[in-house]
Amino acid sequence: MKILYLCTHNRCRSILCEAITNQIASPLLHGYSAGSQPAGAVHPATIAELHFRGYDTRGLASQSWDTYADSDIDLVVTVCDSAAAESCPLWLGDTPTVHWPLPDPTAQTSEQACAELFDQVVTTIVARVDAMLEAGLSSLAGEQRRAALNTLVAEWA
Repeated sequence: MKILYLCTHNRCRSILCEAITNQIASPLLHGYSAGSQPAGAVHPATIAELHFRGYDTRGLASQSWDTYADSDIDLVVTVCDSAAAESCPLWLGDTPTVHWPLPDPTAQTSEQACAELFDQVVTTIVARVDAMLEAGLSSLAGEQRRAALNTLVAEWA
């Protein structure tokens, strides 16, 4: 199952989601990340946090969602409120979309606040990826997948 994580600038939260999904859920779930207005570079604190936690950072890049125009994405997850409010590209068609509102650790002004928020965000992402695995989303299709997603989203609210 291919999951596209969207965040406007694709430099922190969506990158975290991509790396974590690919490390803990492969081969059942495969994460990608992109943004509507990509920053062009992954935030250095994001890379440092992923390294600190033992996640692979090879291939991570801040990129446009247009990169995935020819991909068969199964699920879109918006992780920032700005991305959730944007109109998704037409090429996504009726791909199911869910919103995981995650705060931006790199927007914090103190190192301690940044570290605490990274811990909170990573813990949330891991729990949600684990829940998708437990729900068997990769083996479901169509309305069954949508129903399972709706159940998970209700639990996360």
